[in-house]
Amino acid sequence: MKLHDLRPAAGAHTKKTRVGRGIAAGKGKTAGRGTKGQKSRAGSSIPPWFEGGQTPLHIRIPKLRGFRNINRIEYEVVNVGRISAAADAGRLPEGEKGAPIAVTQELLRVAGLVRSLDKPLKILGGGEATRPLFVVADAFTRTAREKIEGAGGSVQLLEIPATPLAALGVEPAATEAPAAAPRATKAKASPASVAAEAPAAPVTPAEPAAAEAPTAQPTAGGEAAPAPADEA
Repeated sequence: MKLHDLRPAAGAHTKKTRVGRGIAAGKGKTAGRGTKGQKSRAGSSIPPWFEGGQTPLHIRIPKLRGFRNINRIEYEVVNVGRISAAADAGRLPEGEKGAPIAVTQELLRVAGLVRSLDKPLKILGGGEATRPLFVVADAFTRTAREKIEGAGGSVQLLEIPATPLAALGVEPAATEAPAAAPRATKAKASPASVAAEAPAAPVTPAEPAAAEAPTAQPTAGGEAAPAPADEA
């Protein structure tokens, strides 16, 4: 085979269809658009969702309700029954004789019960606990806690500190005393309440009554003698 004998595969290259070049070409006159109508006009562009004027499908179906909670926590979940089955099958390491089997997220990852360690672990109450287990997880359902403790095991909840902790080897800074709360302003009191709250005036002893004026004494002539005037 020579270089000039090479040819592309049959049908790999086709010539461009030339329209509007007469009826002899096969695509003359109407150029393959048919006679009249919206699609035969120049500038015709019908969107894919257009259904001829009736209500389109994306308008007929109901809208998605609700919202996406930005504070939602995605858990790695596993049931109590699956943990017990894995322990019975020997997929979880045994502890000391008579001691409950320790269960952590890392051990569950090795046993193939959870997929990743990036999400917090939550234990659900599906199935039954057949042996004592010591489970450490980020969250437990009430049923899971009851079943684990009912089989003689115990649970430990991992708590995330609410405030950042100091680095290792660094003493935490002394906490400042809380600022005093601003004093509340008193509402304008009514005169009656002011009078009720006002301290009572001290009671002073009553002054003795003034001495009575001397009465006139009768004289020998029968006339009353005038009372003596007060000395200046």
